[in-house]
Amino acid sequence: MIGEGIQSTNQRKHSYVRDNVEVGFFTDPTVCIGCKACEVACKEWNEVPDDGYVWSGNSYDNTGHLGASTWRHVMFLEQDRAKGNQIAGPMSLDEDPFRWVFLSDVCKHCEEAGCLEACPTGSIVRTEVGSVLVQNDVCNGCGYCVVSCPFGVIDRRPSPLPDAGGAFKCTFCYDRQKSGLVPACAKVCPTESIVFGRLDDLRARGAERVRQLQQIGYNDAQLYDPTETSVRGIHAFFLILGEPEAYGLPPKPQIPTIYLKLAWTSAFATAIASIIATLLAFAFFR
Repeated sequence: MIGEGIQSTNQRKHSYVRDNVEVGFFTDPTVCIGCKACEVACKEWNEVPDDGYVWSGNSYDNTGHLGASTWRHVMFLEQDRAKGNQIAGPMSLDEDPFRWVFLSDVCKHCEEAGCLEACPTGSIVRTEVGSVLVQNDVCNGCGYCVVSCPFGVIDRRPSPLPDAGGAFKCTFCYDRQKSGLVPACAKVCPTESIVFGRLDDLRARGAERVRQLQQIGYNDAQLYDPTETSVRGIHAFFLILGEPEAYGLPPKPQIPTIYLKLAWTSAFATAIASIIATLLAFAFFR
């Protein structure tokens, strides 16, 4: 994509909403420079309120995590291991391996979304492009979606911020997409670490990128797209170096409703046992 100019899917107009085409984000941290342009563009376009400027002293990552007022989060990950075929130079302490990875995290827009299934008001809906959208004017602030998200993405906005009490997360810039525009975060990414486009094309691109990286020494490169779990894949998937836990990503995310079958089975068995016990009681003690 890089070098394609206006022919890049990050820059040209599209008709995905009109054509009911499933779209997604493919995020590649190996080309991310940690500039946070995606965070700024997301806040500016969506008028997401400021959530504080906290200097932890532990990292340049002042955002910390996704939340109701942070829909894009550039993670700064420091690890004591080599990056590809990296050789520690003379300036490193004891020539220990070290790598600094930047990853722009976002709502995953799950194929089977726990937040959508848990919402009692119909506030959360599936759009024409496969994304998961929260309608703030319908949300009652119950918080069921918060506890049902396996990634901890969605949250309620606290007072005194605007629309306090409601649940918020990335909208996939659905308003922009309806006008044929690319989501703001992908539009401004200078290295195209975030790539927007057709979901099937992005998955093919991601698999090819993993193959390229492994050929040049990035042996721990892999795609994070949990298609084998009850989530059934995500529309915002990532290339990662190492294990998903290092990025705060669950290795096998599950939506809570998969446990309903067991719960209903147990309830049914308990009801049958109660009926049998009652009948036996009447039979022996009448």
